[in-house]
Amino acid sequence: MATAQEIGTTLVTLCQAGKAEDAVTQLYAPNIVSIEGPGSDPSMARMEGLAAIQQKNAWWFASHDVHAMTATGPYVGHRDDQFLLRFAIDMTPTGGQRRQMDEVGLYTVKNGTIVQEEFMYLMG
Repeated sequence: MATAQEIGTTLVTLCQAGKAEDAVTQLYAPNIVSIEGPGSDPSMARMEGLAAIQQKNAWWFASHDVHAMTATGPYVGHRDDQFLLRFAIDMTPTGGQRRQMDEVGLYTVKNGTIVQEEFMYLMG
């Protein structure tokens, strides 16, 4: 069974290759929980289930022109069931202005799959 660090490394590799959708299919548990940071759309603040996360991701990529995205990590600590990734995204929202987004994702792993992702944004 894959460790949190191994899953994190695979997630970084897929994100760097522009295959974030494949990462969800390959690494996420069917009952995945996704929690967005403050200021997110209330309907997407907490979502459950693989289909819901796939729809959220499809909406995000359809609503943003991503010029570049890097994923850094995984950062691991004392817990063997969690890892952190940092995302730097150069993007333009549909109808908006180009901007830089900096966020981290805290991932929890159980039985070799990601069971929760929680995103935190650089505020200020």
